[in-house]
Amino acid sequence: MKNHNFIDLFAGASGMSEGFIKAGFNPVAHIEMNEEACFTIKTRSAYHYLKSENKLDVYYSYLKKEINREEFYKNIPDEILNSVINVEIDDNSIKDIFKKLVKEKGNIDLIIGGPPCQAYSLLGRHHDNIENDPRNKLYIQYGRFLKEFSPKAFVFENVPGILSANKGQHFKNLKTYFRKLGYEVYHDTLDASDYGVVQARKRIIIIGWKKESDFGFPDFEKSEKKYTVNEAFQDLPKLKPGEGYQYINYKEQKNKYLEKFNLRNGIDFVTQHISRPHNKRDLAIYKTAIRKWNHEQIRMKYPDLPEELKTHKNESSFIDRFKVVNGTGVSHTVVAHIAKDGHYYIHPDEEQCRSISVREAARLQSFPDDFYFEGSRSAAFKQIGNAVPPLMAYAIAKKMKDLL
Repeated sequence: MKNHNFIDLFAGASGMSEGFIKAGFNPVAHIEMNEEACFTIKTRSAYHYLKSENKLDVYYSYLKKEINREEFYKNIPDEILNSVINVEIDDNSIKDIFKKLVKEKGNIDLIIGGPPCQAYSLLGRHHDNIENDPRNKLYIQYGRFLKEFSPKAFVFENVPGILSANKGQHFKNLKTYFRKLGYEVYHDTLDASDYGVVQARKRIIIIGWKKESDFGFPDFEKSEKKYTVNEAFQDLPKLKPGEGYQYINYKEQKNKYLEKFNLRNGIDFVTQHISRPHNKRDLAIYKTAIRKWNHEQIRMKYPDLPEELKTHKNESSFIDRFKVVNGTGVSHTVVAHIAKDGHYYIHPDEEQCRSISVREAARLQSFPDDFYFEGSRSAAFKQIGNAVPPLMAYAIAKKMKDLL
């Protein structure tokens, strides 16, 4: 079976790409504006190359900081590193991008990706001038790639808010535009927790097919059961607030969840298990929130706090700013705000009493443990929060490959 070629637009940390590569697709380019995310993609592309060459020991040396990034990249062909294009897709850059990819014309089976979704999210709508936000029109740039490379199909991912933005007009315009480019367009809402991800994460998936090969909206295979956050975290060493390890051995054998979805991925140590520090007041709040959730299944609201733990008088907005991750079920949605503070992602274990680590956030998003996020701790959290869960992407990719 041939490897179908794809381009990943607005690639982020390449979570979506990871699922498609696992399903046997071949990435010819990733395009992303954030520099740290681009280094993450390069490092992951290096992993896939070294795996194909049976040289993963070089990758593990890098994870353990035995060699630096510059030395590590010397082991990777330039064509692989250069396939990651660090640029913002706009009217000024798009022609140069097409020049770099000129050899790929007629050679692309699929385009994937989701433009930045802040403009469509409910949080984003608090901005005064949201209707004129240029991010609302990024689907036009996406469409220019469809016009240039004429893939058989595309997969476009975004937040549910895209359906209702500007009273539904944006979505209507998007569908009309893609149809004018020669694609039949379908959409549905998927929940990542249906595909092995221990997180309730709803996303709009838009599928486009060239009119001569129209398969409608595919029926993606769901996981038979939902797993829990505690199962996803079970083998990770316990951490105190502010404690962390670039790499550390697992504390126990993998369980059925980790085995089934291959999150440990053959590696015998875990990377980036790093937690952020917290002050005494926050820790006291966390402990209150954890106890209330674990013992009473009640979400603590800000007005419920003892007076000595309150820091402001606003008790009517954002009253659920402290939230414990549900250990016995799936997590609430992981978003990029996790880079700012950990209040909304408190670890369910009272003994640890902290916000979740970088690796725990990655596990909630279903990234395998040998997936390395470049940049600072905050940069890693942001990349994880913005990502498409690889397990959900894999479910989409398997079906798309069958149909292609």
